[in-house]
Amino acid sequence: MSLSLCVIVKNEEKSLPKCLSSVKNIVNEIVVVDTGSTDKTREIARQFGGKVYDFQWCDDFSIARNEALKYVTGKWVLVLDADETLKPEIVPQLKAAIATDKYILINLIRQELGSVQSPYSLVSRLFRNHANIKFSRPYHALVDDSITEIIKKESYWKIGYLSNVAIIHSGYQKAVIDHQNKHGKAITAMRKFYQDHPDDIYVCSKLGALYVEMGEISQGLMLLAKGLNLILESGDQGENINYDILYELHYHLGIAYGRLGNSIQAIHHYDAAVNLPVYGFLKLGSYNNLGNLLKVQGDLLGAKMAYELAIGIDANFITGYYNLGMVCKAMGLWVEAINAYDQAISLNPDYAQAYQNLGVVLLKIGDVQNSLIAFENAIALHEQYNPQEAERLKQGLKEMGFCY
Repeated sequence: MSLSLCVIVKNEEKSLPKCLSSVKNIVNEIVVVDTGSTDKTREIARQFGGKVYDFQWCDDFSIARNEALKYVTGKWVLVLDADETLKPEIVPQLKAAIATDKYILINLIRQELGSVQSPYSLVSRLFRNHANIKFSRPYHALVDDSITEIIKKESYWKIGYLSNVAIIHSGYQKAVIDHQNKHGKAITAMRKFYQDHPDDIYVCSKLGALYVEMGEISQGLMLLAKGLNLILESGDQGENINYDILYELHYHLGIAYGRLGNSIQAIHHYDAAVNLPVYGFLKLGSYNNLGNLLKVQGDLLGAKMAYELAIGIDANFITGYYNLGMVCKAMGLWVEAINAYDQAISLNPDYAQAYQNLGVVLLKIGDVQNSLIAFENAIALHEQYNPQEAERLKQGLKEMGFCY
């Protein structure tokens, strides 16, 4: 089954090689639409066999993505951004899925590196080369609207999902966001769209979440609450509700109320989010944030359960293990705390705080030798990244009678 890659780019000479390397032996065609690069982006794309087309940027990602679709010749289309890579482990699943006759769209799980609040998202980036499939929305462009219309007329099509993480996205790391002015581009594109479509639930969700992320809580809260009301009003019968967007609205309302210090409302929205019938990976952030709030409120058992549910969704969720260790430590569950910290460290050997808290728990149970080893690891790591904390820890150990 022939597969085409579509990428839109501008000045991506640093990230594009990694992106294209991840798919060069999988796709049959690489289509690159360049929106005004002044570096070596075009040359790099051609080195990978890419067909490069120029396009004048117009503050609308959907128009640029649709331009790329014009040049596709494969039977299936995979869409990536330059700061994304395809995980090699997903390739057998991907090939098996596109070899079937029933799917028109296959949703992919994307891991958001550097995103503290939303470690995973679901993206509609793998679909058939169908004449009526097109992207809509100027930012966070997606094909879902056109897919819905196609299925109304061609009801034999199904939407599928790959069960494991397919895409790694590095674009949420702060340095990347600041360098590429991603927030500024997003605000510009979505504000224009919102002015013309004030009752669009999707843009209320995305723009509201972006305002919250940027610290403009009141504006974000207003848009998110509006989106929630709109989606509930439009889906009174249940069957018309888009649960993925409903989840996002509750989730980001939880974040907004949490930042305002309104724990009751935040917990309410996180509870609503985790009880929706959406893909499990999407719930990870809600469970983790819910656990944090419950821990602060003193509901340690509830927090412990939330962290355990998060780890149950993603066995590699480092923050979840660390948070579980912290709440178990607070509950006096020493063995469980040690196991949680050990797991966090095995996944991230440079986790200074995990070593430090492991040292505390080991000291509490009288395992002085291993406690000091954990503290020494914590100090060595802190000296690299946080020298003040390293000195504070050394001083604390000296005060307890240990030589440093």
